[in-house]
Amino acid sequence: MKDKFILDACCGGRWFWFNKNHPNTLYIDNRKCEKGHDNYRKNHSVEPDMIEDFRNMPFDNQSFKLVVFDPPHMKTLGENSKFKRYYGKLNKDTWKEDLFKGFNECIRVLENYGVLIFKWNECEIKKKEVLELFNREPLFGHPTNSKNNTHWFCFMKIPSQKQLNP
Repeated sequence: MKDKFILDACCGGRWFWFNKNHPNTLYIDNRKCEKGHDNYRKNHSVEPDMIEDFRNMPFDNQSFKLVVFDPPHMKTLGENSKFKRYYGKLNKDTWKEDLFKGFNECIRVLENYGVLIFKWNECEIKKKEVLELFNREPLFGHPTNSKNNTHWFCFMKIPSQKQLNP
């Protein structure tokens, strides 16, 4: 694992990766879905290097230089929803705690001065509500100008930085 210094903590179908098999990236997800699992997107698959839960990752502290955190964004999907098959689903009762734990795990496994890229879509939960869970302020972010309200945020693990609202 020495050559794996980038972590994708919820890789899903690796849709935003230019190189979907980047040699320095460890791709994890809590599920595996082989090609053909969906009739609408026959080539879609979820094939993590390891099946892990982003809320409790088995990695040492400060294991990665870059972490990408793109958790599921929706909590009201039906069990047979195509969006659930593509992106996963948040638990409607524990989503706040789950995202809080996941973000903190991403920070824990990130090296000092490492970068965390967080992606969020406001389809059901506003970004303000999610960012308030993290107790840290992003360095900067970028909303896409699309109907689906996807936002990207950049955080850095700065050891001397005080968290918001301790």
